[in-house]
Amino acid sequence: MAKLRHSRVGLPTPLLPTSGRLIILTLFVTFTILILILLAVNYVNNSISRNALRSKDGAGERWVETISWEPRAFLYHHFLTKEECEHLINIAKPSIHKSVVVDSKTGKSVLSSIRTSSGTFLSRGADKIVRNIEKRIADFTFIPVEHGEGLQVLHYEVGQKYVPHLDYFRDEYNTRNGGNRIATMLMYLSDVEEGGETVFPYAKGNFSSVPWWNELSDCGKKGISIKPKMGDAIFFWSMKPNATLDTSSLHGACPVIKGDKWSCVKWMRADQYKT
Repeated sequence: MAKLRHSRVGLPTPLLPTSGRLIILTLFVTFTILILILLAVNYVNNSISRNALRSKDGAGERWVETISWEPRAFLYHHFLTKEECEHLINIAKPSIHKSVVVDSKTGKSVLSSIRTSSGTFLSRGADKIVRNIEKRIADFTFIPVEHGEGLQVLHYEVGQKYVPHLDYFRDEYNTRNGGNRIATMLMYLSDVEEGGETVFPYAKGNFSSVPWWNELSDCGKKGISIKPKMGDAIFFWSMKPNATLDTSSLHGACPVIKGDKWSCVKWMRADQYKT
């Protein structure tokens, strides 16, 4: 009977144990997948940004710049068109009067030396242009129009200011209609030659990191500051993500040194606000 012969040719000796090769293969595949995901996300984000921020109304390319995370504050470049800015100024001028502040004890509006500007409120949805602006604010902030107060147009002349303050309330009187203020959209309707910055003195961060640092007034250098520029807008939250009041949202309008300043404010409430 013929004897079976076993082949003397064996499998190649592996350079690494099977478990080692499996780990390397897994890491390689995982790394490749992560790279592909990052490339895909970057492509989608760039495409969305280009399409979403491209202006169709002559305002220039709209884009958003993060100013601070404490408080959460963002600068919207070219938020309004020149024509929109001029329209808001023109419809506000006939009814403009001395600005007031809210008394923390009574909840009543009173005159005060801490706020020396002039201003007036516009009814929500006052005209087509106002409605378009209010809708744009809602689209950008994801806060419904019904949660916003009417626009307030403000005028600051040389030397006029608004000392640092908080936009939210600490009394029950002012929170009965729509709850407390949760966020603010501050829009610049004119350029200012010197001064007039919006300053956040309690903001966390490197104050001098902004590219316009050397252009700021002494007041503007006391915190993270934004120079007024026609059409730009600052959006900031008065509350933290956990819905607690954010004291770092303290902000003020620095004195105007040269020129004059027109701005427009939209305050947003936690609940529906009845005009």
